[in-house]
Amino acid sequence: MAYPAGLKYTKDHEWIELSGDKGKVGITDYAQQQLGDVVYVELPEVGAKLKQGQSFGTIESVKAVSELYAPVTGEVVEVNGALKDKPEAVNADPHASWMIVVKLTNPGEAGALLDATQYQELVK
Repeated sequence: MAYPAGLKYTKDHEWIELSGDKGKVGITDYAQQQLGDVVYVELPEVGAKLKQGQSFGTIESVKAVSELYAPVTGEVVEVNGALKDKPEAVNADPHASWMIVVKLTNPGEAGALLDATQYQELVK
């Protein structure tokens, strides 16, 4: 699986797609493979304040419950409600199944995240 070059990645296997001062956040293909079949995604409310590295929710599969970690500091401005009804979308297309949109309070943090090549090295 190729990791999209337009995304930034964390060592906790989240991705963020930056657009101006906002970023869409999801989990990587590697993460969904480790989890197996996703049955439930618990996400924060709009307006929630996140710190980089802090848990913003959980993802549950038939095997385990895992924390979701914020790749950047900011405020949740959008939540993908469709994942409540169709959590399996994360397995089908993890790099298109975003979970939250964060308005970055410290855009410089994104510079420390991994690019696709670095992330590929991490998970190989």
